[in-house]
Amino acid sequence: MTNSVQSSDQLPEVSVIVVSFNTREMTLDCLRSIAEQTKSAHEVLLIDNASGDGTAAAVAAEFPGVRLMAEAENHGFARANNLAAKGARGEYILLLNPDTVVLDGAIDQLLAFAKREPQAKIWGGRTLYGDGSLNPTSCWGKMTLWSVFCTTTGLSSILQQSRLFNPEGYGNWQRDSARAVDIVTGAFLLMKRDLWNHLGGFDLSYVMYGEEADLCLRACAIGARPMITPEATIIHYVGASQQLRGSKLVMLLKAKIRLIRDHFPGWQKPPAMWMFRLWPLMRLWGTKARARLKGSSATRQDNILKLKEVWSRRAEWWNGWADI
Repeated sequence: MTNSVQSSDQLPEVSVIVVSFNTREMTLDCLRSIAEQTKSAHEVLLIDNASGDGTAAAVAAEFPGVRLMAEAENHGFARANNLAAKGARGEYILLLNPDTVVLDGAIDQLLAFAKREPQAKIWGGRTLYGDGSLNPTSCWGKMTLWSVFCTTTGLSSILQQSRLFNPEGYGNWQRDSARAVDIVTGAFLLMKRDLWNHLGGFDLSYVMYGEEADLCLRACAIGARPMITPEATIIHYVGASQQLRGSKLVMLLKAKIRLIRDHFPGWQKPPAMWMFRLWPLMRLWGTKARARLKGSSATRQDNILKLKEVWSRRAEWWNGWADI
């Protein structure tokens, strides 16, 4: 039984926004888990970015109560969420990826946590891979001059369990305690609709990646202190593979450079940007060195080719995403 809100005169407590693109079966599983695991009064707004796999038709057939926006073009993640949020009626907005499964009343648990910790203003939970192991990407520490140094030199990869040398990944913390974080990932992010509107939603300059980092940092600048809780746990499938993809890495670099431009203190921007620009080259050299020492596996050779591609395309990401 679910308290999903259908009528226009009854307002939901939370508006769950899902953005889909060619993920029909995962999206349907996600929507089923919301319906099965959520007792709080809620509405689901699903915006489909012109999927070619029949996602919109399948959702309309199985979930007539979902507020479906079947778009004729792919708006991307940030713009699609902004469009959907304009129609949200809940006191809270929950961003939820389509490749997730809600476990054990996670949305209800996250709402309860938000009410216990209202000063946080942004809330997230714990994410697991499909096999039940920890997916640590539910939250991140913000980029700093020190973290950029650790990333560029490889210290954050070599010493992943160290809070000192892997500050953005929070070291060995298993996401098994409630605590303040800098950034809650947009795969499972709750905030009040009033705050979302005050911030103007996602900055569309972040065409891909970095949107939630920018959103959280802008919220922190006006007093938010984001938190996550292990009581709200979901499965989030994406991220299990460590294989590099050239175009994805190019977009990620553009987002990171943009975050440095937007959020670092003035005097720190030049050294941070120059250090971070060297990261793909340093990783390329490191991967080549490991190949010489440990043998040239197919994965290492593939990563070397991808990193060479990324470095050859540095003019694309050198200055980050442009203003829109």
